[in-house]
Amino acid sequence: MNLANKITLVRIILVPIIMVFLLVNMNVGSVVFDDYSITYNQIIAAIIFIVAASTDGLDGYIARKNKIVTNLGKLLDPLADKLLVAAVLISLVEMDKLAGWIAILIISREFAVTGLRQIALLEGSVMAASKWGKWKTAVQITMIISLLLNNFPFAFISVPFDLIASWVAVAITLYSGIDYFVKNKHLIPVE
Repeated sequence: MNLANKITLVRIILVPIIMVFLLVNMNVGSVVFDDYSITYNQIIAAIIFIVAASTDGLDGYIARKNKIVTNLGKLLDPLADKLLVAAVLISLVEMDKLAGWIAILIISREFAVTGLRQIALLEGSVMAASKWGKWKTAVQITMIISLLLNNFPFAFISVPFDLIASWVAVAITLYSGIDYFVKNKHLIPVE
């Protein structure tokens, strides 16, 4: 169990903690500015999410830099990413902050691409992350943070950034998923 894998495990451990802050009503109060309000629970969940999401690049960087890439890390890293995003998306649907179809589309794309990656591994090849896959991750994280923070700071200038980020996330998620399948169609059995 090297440092990179420990960081990945921390990301997995943070998932249920984020969900508790999002889904358990602790009645610890809210921050209110004019028409804008946000619960302390949401603020704490958003901070934990930001910390967890930032560890994604950190663990991979440490593993590559120190030449400690392991099979366990290759398994845990994408699992941690998907658990984090899926759990928060489902929580946001439960909180009526995100349409269910958006969460289903994003999670379905993750399952489909993961399945394609598994086929590639069985065929003896590795599917590298594409630039669209990296953009997808960045946009999804931006969308999630804006939803967790009730569109802060854009709510003060009446810009629906959270809604715009949601639509951009849907578009890039769809495009990146299609891109993976088109570029790797040779892996899909047509028999």
